[in-house]
Amino acid sequence: MATTRTSSTDSLGIGEVAERTGLSVHALRFYEREGLLVGPVHRDAGGRRRYSPGDVDWLGICVRLRESGMPLAELKRFAELVREGTGNEPERLRLLDAHRCRVEDRISALEECRSVIVRKVAVYAEHVARGTAAGLWDPTAAVDGEASSSEA
Repeated sequence: MATTRTSSTDSLGIGEVAERTGLSVHALRFYEREGLLVGPVHRDAGGRRRYSPGDVDWLGICVRLRESGMPLAELKRFAELVREGTGNEPERLRLLDAHRCRVEDRISALEECRSVIVRKVAVYAEHVARGTAAGLWDPTAAVDGEASSSEA
């Protein structure tokens, strides 16, 4: 663990970083332990973690990558590549591009789901407005195809 002298004006404590990033203090410690940060977390004279603005920016990227579904192992690999420095940008690009493709696939799937939901909301809104909601398909009451499943 690196110990450096940092002023309170250019570094943040773990609670402040948790508040700014939305990560819990526990998660911040986990990220450090798992090697997800691109540099060492510095400590003050009392041994308390001090984060730089760059650390906070990096954590913001990590949060977005995790929220978008990037597996922890891939995030760890990305952090390793960034720590290694220049020369591995093609590998970083491949990693991020593969993740972007997965995110776009998920967005497409969610858009299809949203379309179904929008249609169902319209059907229900129309029936409620007309006072005919009681005529909607009830799977517990449908016998011999008496009710249309398209109205569900």
